[in-house]
Amino acid sequence: MDSPSNPYLLLLEALYQIPFHHYLIAISFALIVYLYNFIESHFLQDLFSGFTGSPVELTYNSCSQLYQAVVSKCKILHGSYLATPWLSSPHFQTCFLNFFARTPVFNYKRQLFTTPDGGTLALDWLMSSDVSGGASHTDSVVSEDESTPVVVVIPGLTSDSSSAYLKHLAYHTAKRGWNVVISNHRGLGGVPVTSDCFYNAGWTEDVRTVINYLHKEQPKTTLFLVGTSIGANILIKFLGEDGENIPIAGAVAVCSPWDLLISDRFITRRRVQKFYDRALAVGLQGYAKLHRPLFSRLANWEGIEKSFSIRDFDNHATRIVGKYETVDTFYRRCSCAIYVQSVSLPLLCISALDDPVCTREAIPWDECRANQNIVLATVKHGGHLAFFEGITASSLWWVRAVNEFLSVLHSSQYMHVQKKISKPSTPVCSSIDQGPYVNVTEDGMVAALNKEPTMDNVEELHAIQDAHHETHDRVPEEKVNEQNELVTNAKSGDSSGDSSGAAQTSSTHDAMVLDVIKPLKRYAGQLSRQSRWSFWLLVYIAITASWPLVGSALYFVFGKKLRDILLGGFPRR
Repeated sequence: MDSPSNPYLLLLEALYQIPFHHYLIAISFALIVYLYNFIESHFLQDLFSGFTGSPVELTYNSCSQLYQAVVSKCKILHGSYLATPWLSSPHFQTCFLNFFARTPVFNYKRQLFTTPDGGTLALDWLMSSDVSGGASHTDSVVSEDESTPVVVVIPGLTSDSSSAYLKHLAYHTAKRGWNVVISNHRGLGGVPVTSDCFYNAGWTEDVRTVINYLHKEQPKTTLFLVGTSIGANILIKFLGEDGENIPIAGAVAVCSPWDLLISDRFITRRRVQKFYDRALAVGLQGYAKLHRPLFSRLANWEGIEKSFSIRDFDNHATRIVGKYETVDTFYRRCSCAIYVQSVSLPLLCISALDDPVCTREAIPWDECRANQNIVLATVKHGGHLAFFEGITASSLWWVRAVNEFLSVLHSSQYMHVQKKISKPSTPVCSSIDQGPYVNVTEDGMVAALNKEPTMDNVEELHAIQDAHHETHDRVPEEKVNEQNELVTNAKSGDSSGDSSGAAQTSSTHDAMVLDVIKPLKRYAGQLSRQSRWSFWLLVYIAITASWPLVGSALYFVFGKKLRDILLGGFPRR
């Protein structure tokens, strides 16, 4: 029996058969790509600065106790970030993370979790004992020691527990003595879709179900939540929806897209971004192919196969399954930016300003600064979920920052404690609903009406109101006497039935006339008060427009008399 061929020899033989000019084309293309990325990179900037890196910029509320008691003690967040020199381009960092990054070696413990609607989730656990060298004495995936905190991780789009950045996070977090569980999205992690429901960027029900389950199983265990990329969008939206009614002590959102509509416009703007758009669309198509029978029944399969972008896939699949009217409607409703103001627990947000997938244009700077529960940490470089550091690119900066923040928060007294509320927090309303509301007064003036006028305008408002009431209170004395007389006659029973009936008929007729004339007089008064120039302009236009007809009539009636008068003063021949 022939021995199996050596795969390396087969590879060399295949490479030997490739024409030499093809090698030259490939090498030239690689050099062009490298030079392009080198021009966009910050290597020269780091070189001239002595490789000191760029400082971490922190955005927070000046009254934030989270910053004063927790973040102010985080050395990593108050330091600087220096990217790996030979990965100084955000594109190099992002591509290296997905294709060449070295990951820690370990095995998860899998728990299959069934949701109330019949869906199946793969919960992949990594215990601290699995990486510390200690022997595990139980086959249970849930630790019996409730004093050990648990970090729940929400992956990004088409990512699962085997992704490089998630393995970095899980390993180094478990190394610190904590347990980690990665809640894979429906249909990912090698688990079939068992219900007519798929996950999307705004689907928060699964994370809510998993968190409540873990809290019910171990009510004394401290739970933290970490979301990455689309998982960060889901995390912030979940926090904003449930407000304080969440059994989570703190959370971290890494590289969130924030506003899906802005991110959609950004990722189709340039050729480089279109490369990422196409790559993510291919990943979504691969996800759909894994569950083709359901996608063929619930969505437009022909459109899915022809999708060249994320938007195409969302139009033919996500929008239809999620029952959204349009793709833009889906993006607007599922963006986490509108939920930032409702976050009621400690939240650290980390973003890179050169992220080639989630643009800095979508970061809600003012909303994060207004919420005392949020601290936003931004660095100039880092790519998307990469942040490689060290000459060998063996570690991720954001993983160290997340672990330090959670450790300091855990040792402080500012961890969130669940508070039962009757109604979840609502997101920010649109500008159409917020006003300013319009108030139309009786004198025809239109003014913006705010719910809470400032103290500077209170006196002015009172003065306007007093003048308004004064004007309407000035009723002529004769009118008052006339009205009193009418009332007295109506109440008096001394007059005869005929006179009483006549008086009632007359008063009814006068009331009807007043009902017709009064609005006309009021509108004329409003028009004259608003702008006397406008009133006289209308009068001028009316006279000018009707003058040919009126002038002809006047000339026909008074023309002869006018001629006699004019000619009467002249002597006749």
